[in-house]
Amino acid sequence: MTREVLVCGAGIAGSTLAFWLARNGFRPTVVERAAGQRSSGNPVDVRGGAMEVADAMGVVPRLREVATHAQRLRLLNASGRPVTTVRMAVSKEIEVPRADLADVLYEAARDDAEFLFGDTITALEQDEGGVDVTFEHAAPRRFDLVIGADGLHSTVRRLAFGPEREFVRHAGMYVGTVTLGEPSDYPQDIVMLNTPGRLVAVHPGRGNARVAFIFRGSEPGQDKEILSTAYRGLGWRVPELLARFEATDDVFFDAVAVVDPPKWSSGRVALVGDAASCVSLLGDGSSLAIVGAHTLAMALADGTHAEAFARYEEAHRARVKPKQRGVRTAASMLVPRTKRGLAVRNLAARLLPS
Repeated sequence: MTREVLVCGAGIAGSTLAFWLARNGFRPTVVERAAGQRSSGNPVDVRGGAMEVADAMGVVPRLREVATHAQRLRLLNASGRPVTTVRMAVSKEIEVPRADLADVLYEAARDDAEFLFGDTITALEQDEGGVDVTFEHAAPRRFDLVIGADGLHSTVRRLAFGPEREFVRHAGMYVGTVTLGEPSDYPQDIVMLNTPGRLVAVHPGRGNARVAFIFRGSEPGQDKEILSTAYRGLGWRVPELLARFEATDDVFFDAVAVVDPPKWSSGRVALVGDAASCVSLLGDGSSLAIVGAHTLAMALADGTHAEAFARYEEAHRARVKPKQRGVRTAASMLVPRTKRGLAVRNLAARLLPS
């Protein structure tokens, strides 16, 4: 029986997986490169199957405590004038800041798993009986299984499967986020300004607004200067918001990408969450991470690891594939490429109840 499991990544997928592994008799260890839980990222939705998993974990009351309360979507044109305001549908999903979601899931798992913050994996050597793991700081250890839950730029995927370029497809967009450091002017509205190929959004959060820059670009990269160049010259509050982004290091910036390796496991090593099937920004990634981690843990509770990995991948790929196919459509609605596309999107928005 495999019992000692190393999970790389203490984010949404990693903490959820650690929780359910412990509930099924495993001894999970979670290693996280960051010194603590991160603060970056947009608000995300917990919906559908993820709500069912969260309910079974007993964390829904905590999620409601940290939930955002945006009620409307306020669209602006390039000069900052209102286009329309759309009331957001009432649903059973919960929107929370991504960092708060990760915190809540970590709190649920931390008493039953070992967490190693400020460290990462540097080498993996597996054989028929287990995996020898070398860490950057901790002493080498042997585990029965290793699971990569370490996101888009997964170290586990690189070490066990190959270089990132073989599995990550740039979606032609970038996203950058930063906290505004003050409340939004519209505490119940998500304010979105679009020009062709560019979007600026101010989300009210929970009293400390968060700014998102989402724009189209063909060259993959992580240089903040790409964002600064893309937004120079825009009006409204954009110069002020851009200055905030440029002045602080506590930001998130990356290319929007789709991760789609041909297999999610290799021997005793497997991938979950964005490391396996990222649909960053446009595909319910956080909810899929929760459901995928739960599916993997339940599969491992019954049968050999090889059988479990196969069952998990078959079940979860069926959920992920439609989201990956819908990336282009979602992008065209969020950040229309042309003036015509923007006009069509805005017309459709005007026809919705205001």
